[in-house]
Amino acid sequence: MNAHIKQIEVYKSPIKLKEPFVISLGPLEYAENVVVVIRCNSGLTGFGECSPFMTINGESMDTCFVVAQYLAKVLIGKNPLDVAACSALMDSIIYGNSSIKSAFDIALYDIASQHAELPLYEFLGGKNNKTLITDYTVSLGPKDKMVVDAIKIVDRGFQFMKVKLGGKKEDDIERIQLIRDAIGNEMPLRIDANQGWNTDDAIEILNRIENCKIQHCEEPIPRWNFMELAKVRMNSPIPIMADESCCDHNDAKRLVDLEACHLFNIKLGKSSGFFKALKIIDIAEQSNMKIQVGGFLESRLGFTAAAHLSLLSENIIHFDFDTPLMFIEDPVIGGISYENNGHVKMPDAIGLGVSMDESFLQKLSKVIIN
Repeated sequence: MNAHIKQIEVYKSPIKLKEPFVISLGPLEYAENVVVVIRCNSGLTGFGECSPFMTINGESMDTCFVVAQYLAKVLIGKNPLDVAACSALMDSIIYGNSSIKSAFDIALYDIASQHAELPLYEFLGGKNNKTLITDYTVSLGPKDKMVVDAIKIVDRGFQFMKVKLGGKKEDDIERIQLIRDAIGNEMPLRIDANQGWNTDDAIEILNRIENCKIQHCEEPIPRWNFMELAKVRMNSPIPIMADESCCDHNDAKRLVDLEACHLFNIKLGKSSGFFKALKIIDIAEQSNMKIQVGGFLESRLGFTAAAHLSLLSENIIHFDFDTPLMFIEDPVIGGISYENNGHVKMPDAIGLGVSMDESFLQKLSKVIIN
């Protein structure tokens, strides 16, 4: 019997955060995610999840829920093991919508690796041979609160810290200097402006905080202004990481050609999933560029997929997996677990190695396509 998709379930999955997560693009009080479950005639079931971000990928939980139904209708009856064909089919149906496409992609790769009886990272040629240690993020806000939050992160034993910036120039400089003074010089700091600065301010800020020992700066200027990112990179003493300006492999190649950045930040929700993320990794390896793997506000389901991705290349050296720790509830079964000091443990299972609690799913708004 040929493998084919017989049913797809799509769930709206909002989960409240312990406190608002604030970046330069605005505050978030809920992780408004979408879970996709793909069931095959063979009995295999794949799980995927996305966390749409309206200000970054132009999608919301509601738009994903609608677009998912277009995608599901054309995938019914298709071979889930032919991920390349399924990916091309989704792109032929609708342009963009990388977030919801990533949920389908993750579920398809879950099925394909289960069928091969291998963990997903091994199915994709990776090895579980590196230590995954997540950073923890300080939200953008009043300076005093950011300092208090930074001290709490140190006290919790995390080894890396990311600080959200992207406000006014002098305020951002003071924010990072106050945090560095408060926590000392031992912990590496990473900063993320989320496109919040203009070119000249970015260059000035990065030079004035050089003494704060910053590992890298994510997306300092608006992504539409990527032609100026090379100017920032050339004039910055701090390595520049492309995030919002690096969604898929086409973006990655453009940034390499422009010599616009030192590093890439890959998120499955930007790349439409593994299929195109693998192409970004290839470009980074050919260019000898290092990579961070991160995410949006996915649960441990989505970040388990990110952890699998992290094991596919030695060029992947930074891990930004903290947001599930910000949820008030955890409906995920299996998957990654968070150990002491930010260590992330991979599941010992075939496929993705994760599913959602059935009683949690039954409480959610859903649609079933078959």
